[in-house]
Amino acid sequence: MSKGGGGLSRLATLPLLQRLASRGKPPLRLIGVARDHVTGSKARGEQLLAGRFVSGGEVVELQDLNWSQIDPATPVGAELHGFGWLRDLAAAATREKGAPLAEDLAGRWLLAHGAKVDAAWTPALWGERLLFWLAYAPYLLSRRDAEYRSALLNTAARASRHLAGTADEAAPGLPRITAWAGLTAACLLLSSGTARLAKAESGLSRALASAQYEDGGLMSRSPAEQAALVDRLGLLRAAYAAARHEFPQGFEDAGAAALAALHGVIMGDGSLGAWQGGNEGSRAALAALIEGCGFRARPLRNPRGWGYHRLSALGTILVIDAAPPPARKLTRSGSASTLALELSDGQQKLVVNCGGPGPHSAGLPEGLAAALRTTAAHSTLTLADTNSTAIQPDGSLGRGVEEVPVTRSEDNDASRIEASHDGYVRGFGLVHDRALSLGNDGKEIRGLDRLVSRGRKKIREDVPFALRFHLAPGVEAVPTADGLGALIRSPGAPPWNFRCRGAQLGLEESVIVDSAGTLRSTLQLVLVGEVSHLGAEIGWQFRRSS
Repeated sequence: MSKGGGGLSRLATLPLLQRLASRGKPPLRLIGVARDHVTGSKARGEQLLAGRFVSGGEVVELQDLNWSQIDPATPVGAELHGFGWLRDLAAAATREKGAPLAEDLAGRWLLAHGAKVDAAWTPALWGERLLFWLAYAPYLLSRRDAEYRSALLNTAARASRHLAGTADEAAPGLPRITAWAGLTAACLLLSSGTARLAKAESGLSRALASAQYEDGGLMSRSPAEQAALVDRLGLLRAAYAAARHEFPQGFEDAGAAALAALHGVIMGDGSLGAWQGGNEGSRAALAALIEGCGFRARPLRNPRGWGYHRLSALGTILVIDAAPPPARKLTRSGSASTLALELSDGQQKLVVNCGGPGPHSAGLPEGLAAALRTTAAHSTLTLADTNSTAIQPDGSLGRGVEEVPVTRSEDNDASRIEASHDGYVRGFGLVHDRALSLGNDGKEIRGLDRLVSRGRKKIREDVPFALRFHLAPGVEAVPTADGLGALIRSPGAPPWNFRCRGAQLGLEESVIVDSAGTLRSTLQLVLVGEVSHLGAEIGWQFRRSS
């Protein structure tokens, strides 16, 4: 690829680009340029300038990139085809320095995919692509090459007409929201699209209503998707500002509620909790999103559908998953994590879930991505080594947890939450009940896990259980001599003492998936015992030493 963008000048002379430039009703123009206030990754931008696109451990060389060979159905392919990397390029380079690369890649994309509706024209991809094309138009339309500029704008206009008829074909949830958001932005900022604005706004409103709980959380219950939702609505908000249109109050409310739900799963170190097949993600990217999205909100403490309940006191944060897993149609990576918890002290994570690779599962050992979705990979109770919600051979979620009643209370001493799930009723006739309290000084967490008999099913023989607390990487545990406690040491927080009753404490190896999607070794506290049809009760406590 020519560093000076000379390749684009050669591309512009090709007949295909000339035909693309003549489509539509010229002269097309931009009404305004949406300003993206979210700062990208300078490091990734510098990698782009050096000719490499890096994502999830995979590297794509940009020299003479053949877009026809980049499968948009793969995670890396979707990232490239979505053009969100323009944000990283802008973080590392001025328009003068970054535009030649952006224009060359966009020109090659037009040659490969601009003339025909193919796999790169899925509604969600076009929605994302339009949001970023319109936000980074100065990088894509810097050169005074009339045919290239017309080709890009006419293709964007044709895509918006295509989206007007296909956006609802996107999968429900974030993909459909993205499709309608991209169309809405195009209707605001492309001179040919203003007549379709009302339809686009109506479509986006429907997509949000069908995918977002009233408390702002996505029904997929994925923190990673929740962050993407905030991002999409933030980019759309910028498009309204650029078009000098008032941002509809319904979208403003949806964005603020989405941010509040996202705040609710951010731990003390500024990273996401590891839920629903995702990992902690990039702290820097999350901080940049919160700072630049344009919405403001406080953490959601008492959710309804979103289900992640948050207890916090003087720097100690505890989050519990107190809702059923998402419906199978809304996720491919739903996890059997009901009643699992994560715990942090200041910027030090103490108790975590094993997490997942997100979309980048190719680098994990075979079968491990599925294992990371099991109940045992989360900090909660497992009965007879089975999942609280079944994970089918095809990866979809089966029968299991259907109801999770929750009660919360607060007084001068502590914040308390009690929740239970029915995932083990069908197989064992037992309900798992978990009660938690966090002292108002942030120094003590008390827990009580109970297995309570319910229904006609009665187990005839005692069944083994295991109550797991996966520790964050770098956290050490030294068991006490009586086998009922451990001293928890970490590099970033004072020591904590752990005690338990009603089970035998052991220390085992574990793994977590870090923000880069790679495995890291760690430890887990495992409380084991047996339960009869009469039930069982396991008490435990974390107490900070100072």
